[in-house]
Amino acid sequence: MSLRRLVPFALAAFVALPAAAQEADAPPADAPIESPDGETAEAKVPLDEIRRYVSVYNAVKQAYVEPVDDQKLMHSAIRGLLFDLDPHSVYLDKEDAESFDEQSRGAYDGVGVELMRQPDGSLRVISPIDDTPAARAGVKAGDVITAIDGKPFKPDEGDQSGPLRGEPGSKVTLTIVREGKDKPFDVTLTRETIRVASVKSRMLEPGYGYVRISAFQADTAADFESQLEKLKAQAGGKLRGLVIDLRSNPGGLLTSAVQIADDLLDSGKIVSTRGRIAISDAEFGATPGDRLNGAPVVALVDAGSASAAEVLAGALRDNDRARIVGSRTFGKGSVQTVLPLDNGDSVKLTTARYYTPSGKSIQALGISPDVVLQPGKEADKSIRNFSEASLPGHLRGDSEKDGEEGQPGQNAGDVLDGDAPIAAALVELKKPVASAATKPAAKTQ
Repeated sequence: MSLRRLVPFALAAFVALPAAAQEADAPPADAPIESPDGETAEAKVPLDEIRRYVSVYNAVKQAYVEPVDDQKLMHSAIRGLLFDLDPHSVYLDKEDAESFDEQSRGAYDGVGVELMRQPDGSLRVISPIDDTPAARAGVKAGDVITAIDGKPFKPDEGDQSGPLRGEPGSKVTLTIVREGKDKPFDVTLTRETIRVASVKSRMLEPGYGYVRISAFQADTAADFESQLEKLKAQAGGKLRGLVIDLRSNPGGLLTSAVQIADDLLDSGKIVSTRGRIAISDAEFGATPGDRLNGAPVVALVDAGSASAAEVLAGALRDNDRARIVGSRTFGKGSVQTVLPLDNGDSVKLTTARYYTPSGKSIQALGISPDVVLQPGKEADKSIRNFSEASLPGHLRGDSEKDGEEGQPGQNAGDVLDGDAPIAAALVELKKPVASAATKPAAKTQ
């Protein structure tokens, strides 16, 4: 199977390479990718390792207790190449790859939940999507799905979220392990066509607007601009301030997050990406024009805010455009590129890390808010250590390389539900902007 040209597609944990790099710098079809020292990757594959693989393959074919299908054995071997890299690098069958493409467009048939594969084959919930079967049934960020319709996962099966998709009206049963619960429990969901309205808005008080961004899809930036104009009209033409709610936003298309940051910035860097090969390196900057004309902004985040959501929060904070309120974010600071194969399958491969305008990596660390909020008394306290750094095999962040931040996961934030965090964000929004630079981080109940 040969790799075709890289495609500018991204979803949830994925960010696409810029279109210019795709056209000008991507290798042609079937061309080897050149390593940093100038030698092709193929030239560095040791023949002894190839012989060892063939020997094991032949041994399995000849001596295993039951016959093994060639295709199944080869797929297992390919998945094994990616298995120990990091939790985000996986092999996608054609059907799974197509489902990611559907989700980036904002409509698909399923239950409405963002997932991450774990080394034991189980699926960890990053966040349920607003107003979907999963959210309505009480599925929570941090839950671990250990079986679908009674079928448990195997470590070498790769991404097995496909069974969650299906005809609208059909049912699927999830076996869930939740921290704080004595034993696993089942939740039965009815699939439906998920049409995710990724942007919603309302007025909190006269002059003060609220925008909820639940995910970053292809049309999210355009919807954000439309909702912003609607709020401005309701405020008599000008907003006094805006709360952007990014709680439990699992990310999505980087380009949408960049465009929204650009809508609120007059100048400055937004985000940069760095990898081993030149095509993975990119930098995005703001263009003149602030749609809020300098009105204060507060970004509300929590432990479920990941990837592109962290890019937006980091860009606004580093450019002194917004105060960040909530809890420490998930810490998903790596770039995944979808590489299509000539048989219709794809490889989702981690190719770079992204960096905030100040040059800081979010990977395995997340964004620490300026104002820390604590979960309310009614919050589910069972969700702990919910972060990228708590995932086995996660890509190490710069702070871990430098020996900082202690043990992975110890700085995980909280999942903040309900309207109380919105009220707290509004309080911060009304404070004089100058106080953000002079006051230490506060803690609010």
